[in-house]
Amino acid sequence: MRRALPYLWPALIGLLVAIVLLNAFPQLLGRRAVQPSPPAPVPEQQTQAPAPQPEPVSRPSPELREAAPMARDQGPVSYAEAVERAAPAVVNIYSSRVVEREGHPLMSDPFFRQFYGDNMPRRQRMLSSLGSGVIVSDDGYVLTNHHVISGADQIQVALRDGRETLAEVIGTDPESDLAVLRIDLDDLPVIELADSTRVAIGDVSLAIGNPFGVGQTVTMGIISATGRSHLGLNAYEDFIQTDAAINPGNSGGALINPEGALVGINTAIFSRSGGSQGIGFAIPTNLARNILEEIVTQGRVIRGWLGIEAQELNPELAASFGLEAPTGVIIAGVVPEGPADQAGLQAGDVLLEVNGQPILDPRQTMSEIAAVTPGSQLPVTVVRGGETMRVTLEVAERPTPRRPASTDTP
Repeated sequence: MRRALPYLWPALIGLLVAIVLLNAFPQLLGRRAVQPSPPAPVPEQQTQAPAPQPEPVSRPSPELREAAPMARDQGPVSYAEAVERAAPAVVNIYSSRVVEREGHPLMSDPFFRQFYGDNMPRRQRMLSSLGSGVIVSDDGYVLTNHHVISGADQIQVALRDGRETLAEVIGTDPESDLAVLRIDLDDLPVIELADSTRVAIGDVSLAIGNPFGVGQTVTMGIISATGRSHLGLNAYEDFIQTDAAINPGNSGGALINPEGALVGINTAIFSRSGGSQGIGFAIPTNLARNILEEIVTQGRVIRGWLGIEAQELNPELAASFGLEAPTGVIIAGVVPEGPADQAGLQAGDVLLEVNGQPILDPRQTMSEIAAVTPGSQLPVTVVRGGETMRVTLEVAERPTPRRPASTDTP
């Protein structure tokens, strides 16, 4: 034991020195020293210039609150602040209408009808539906879906703060499924409108509405897709898709970003059961803004129109017309006295180009034609009997639709 004592102290001292060195230089063991991460720089937000306002006709253009571009950074733990900014401006909408029906099922029998003739006893019944809406201006303008208030005799709007009032219908646009209401209350909460072109797949999205009439509800998801069309919902489709839960009663409500700004108006769901299955669709804010401006200032939505009914080409049809690729559309019908009829176009012509641009997506071309100012000259290229023709049409204003909004009639 005594012989080991001279070696014990140097060993202890060496061990202590090794511990100190390893703590000071952890890379000696192959580990990297953990350095505190510098705070991520916060990009400066620039205030987006307001969109140009169309010239007022009957009403001044509503003053909308434009949201600054959203900075994409690491997401927060809670979205309570975003909800608190947006939720007060999301309203519940209750619409009702009176319908008449025969007083007894036997009255539909021809035997009993012969005794009453045109004086069949009838009784009235009140039908009601529910939905949501978004207050978008201090003037009291409310955006919602056309199908929420379609055919309603009375529309009641309920705010989150408990106030209720009747709403006036300023105008509707069945082809985009949007409607503009107006309420007359003071100190209204107003939502900010984001630039929907900046929405990206993967962004967090929050849906606010009144599903099943249970009261204001918030659900969360992400942006699943943008520019969705060919769904057969509306004539003009450019939907934002989200997996935030949207159910009956959410229609017309708000789809917001993590900063509480409106990016879309919730409109429809894809579902086999009637409930949410993670595929919901919202009308982008930019489209909703343009519809709002036109309805308020013009009283209606003005769109360009050629007066044709179009049918998409498939490879078999393209080959029968002598075309190498299925680009363009077949003119299946021409509206009498419409622009196409006056320019000499006929059913069976194949429309290949509009304004020098080839038709690759008929619905996209339809939207582009709708954006042309009525009265403008529009050159088109068609094929008739194997010969290519170039014709110039004078675009007319699209008449009010008398058929389902999903019909393809450019």
